[in-house]
Amino acid sequence: MITIALSKGRILEEALPLLTAAGVTLAEDPDRSRKLVIETNRPDVRIVLVRASDAPTYVQYGAADLGVAGLDVLHEHGGEGLYQPVDLEIGRCRMMVAVPEAFDYEGALARRSRLRVATKYIRAARDHFGARAVQVDLIKLYGSMELAPLAGLADVIVDLVSSGNTLRANRLRAVEDIMDISSRLIVNPAALKMKHAEVQPMIAAFRAAVESQRGLAR
Repeated sequence: MITIALSKGRILEEALPLLTAAGVTLAEDPDRSRKLVIETNRPDVRIVLVRASDAPTYVQYGAADLGVAGLDVLHEHGGEGLYQPVDLEIGRCRMMVAVPEAFDYEGALARRSRLRVATKYIRAARDHFGARAVQVDLIKLYGSMELAPLAGLADVIVDLVSSGNTLRANRLRAVEDIMDISSRLIVNPAALKMKHAEVQPMIAAFRAAVESQRGLAR
């Protein structure tokens, strides 16, 4: 049995065509079902639905053989004990620093001001500002980051940006790119070794599906 960890939402929506191209279809609609373990058309493959931030942990500890996780999640997790063989090229966005429209970010950096930064990406924010020798107080939040500057909780935020519409609607502007984000296929190394005959073809099928989608997009 091969277990694949997926999270509901954008990742699942964009991963489903790749799964189908890899020969795996879900036996029921995960948006309508309350089940957390979904069977597929293949008796040897099942899907477990987890929080996006938990997918690397399920794969790391062998509760899932494979999974899909965004680079943002993997960076925070650290990626320890995970094989990342395929960039699935889905869930694309950017991790960015954003500030209120009226905030003089460049001036604050020039004055070497200490900044309050709201984010759920603590490791990425620490690495980014540390590399720039900017002193920061990191405030971890789980909800809408855009509210933090509006409420006076933080000077800046570090968050994922796709279209930028939410930033503009809340009178914020992006000022720095931190990293480009997409989702990766992640694999438990022990599963790759012990279930090589089952897992390796699945990796190859995902890789072929990505290449096919890339060809269609040209």
